[in-house]
Amino acid sequence: MENYMKARGRIFDIQKYSIHDGPGIRTIIFLKGCALRCRWCCNPESQEFEIQTMMFEDKEKIMGQDVTVEDIMPLIKQDIFYYNRSGGGVTLSGGEALLQPEFAPHLLRACKDYGINTAIETTGFAKWEIIQRYLPYLDYVLMDVKHMDNAKHKEFTSQPNELILENARKIAEAGIVNLTIRVPVIPSFNATHQEIYDIAVFAASLPGVEQLHLLPYHRLGQGKYDGLGRTYALDGIELIPDSYMKELLDTAKKSGLKCQIGG
Repeated sequence: MENYMKARGRIFDIQKYSIHDGPGIRTIIFLKGCALRCRWCCNPESQEFEIQTMMFEDKEKIMGQDVTVEDIMPLIKQDIFYYNRSGGGVTLSGGEALLQPEFAPHLLRACKDYGINTAIETTGFAKWEIIQRYLPYLDYVLMDVKHMDNAKHKEFTSQPNELILENARKIAEAGIVNLTIRVPVIPSFNATHQEIYDIAVFAASLPGVEQLHLLPYHRLGQGKYDGLGRTYALDGIELIPDSYMKELLDTAKKSGLKCQIGG
């Protein structure tokens, strides 16, 4: 693109001062659109690329905004001091940022122009040639590996897992970003010792991967489904006790990786 600052994309939120989506203090840019339909998704307003109306606290809220790189960079640059002091930066989340390849890589490139650390939270569900557009401008990739069984993965997310696992290996073998594997731990889906262990062993087989983050199931986004006129598929599923999460953590650590709950 001749002037990548003019690249246009669609976002639905910007969150400042986050400490959970990569190292240090970060600004999170949430992009619209996702190819998966995970039953537990806490951002259902992110799934459709189209701009939507969601009821929030008895008021209509527009979910989706078209912006350019040039629009967003001044807000990002406001916090360079905090990024530098904390080792933080900017994280692209969603939705799925890999679905906006004509926008997201240009935003990452603009961040790098200012020496800002960059990260992406991703499902990894995209063609490899698309992912390659992002890697030169990324420091960290936080990638979900949700299940090793293809049929169960498709049942709960609407998509198979072969491409995801293949891309995780390719990203690791490229050796140009710090790759962390994350596992949303969901009752009835993958919250058993064997399932977590299988994912951890896969993650440990990826060159250069040292960390695995277990993300406990929560219901913080359940009310959004009502606001969108949708049914929450996991209604009635109980949260995972802290004691059991610690047991799963111990199981994951058997892979030899540095493992933690949350992150």
